[in-house]
Amino acid sequence: MIRTQDDLDQALALLVAADPQLAPVAERAGPLPLRAMPAGLRGLAATIIGQQVSRASAAAIFARFEREVDLDDPAAILRVDETAFRRAGLSLTKHRTMLAIAEAIASGHLDFERISRSPADAAVAEMTAVRGIGRWTAESYLLFSLGHRDVFPAGDLALQVAVADALGHESRLREKALQGLAERWRPARAVAARLFWAYYATLVRRDAVLATPVQQGR
Repeated sequence: MIRTQDDLDQALALLVAADPQLAPVAERAGPLPLRAMPAGLRGLAATIIGQQVSRASAAAIFARFEREVDLDDPAAILRVDETAFRRAGLSLTKHRTMLAIAEAIASGHLDFERISRSPADAAVAEMTAVRGIGRWTAESYLLFSLGHRDVFPAGDLALQVAVADALGHESRLREKALQGLAERWRPARAVAARLFWAYYATLVRRDAVLATPVQQGR
């Protein structure tokens, strides 16, 4: 498991040593942030809220939601008035997903202790059985909340773009192709994912810089 920054730094060094093709990727990406998130209901709620919004927006929504309800208590989520979800800024889809998660915990169908002890595939299967939790959400929870070393969210657009750019593909990789390619990084695929997310951040910054003269010329 990757629990600390030292864990991540050491795992990255081993990954690059095993696949030297990643050395220039690591050099460009720079130091990898740990981005550790809490485990349990609170961490899964943060993962859900963070989907398809900026980090700043996700942080603001999470903070408002946390003021509305105890995020360590699934029963509190089931009890709270639906207007609390709207005040916090959750979409209707995320509102329904949070209710489904709370119900699954209450019924025993979703057990965070069991998930933390399970192999990644079994943990993903248990989580995605809950309405509203997709594979990306489950894998991101395992990666950032539990520190799994060998999960790779191949459905993530940023990873599809970053791996394609770094490894010289003409267009972004589709999920199935990226899953296959990522097999080379077992048993440290989560470290590779963290690396390529950091690499993607450099692509975004590069694109912003390249766009600046055009914008100024308007």
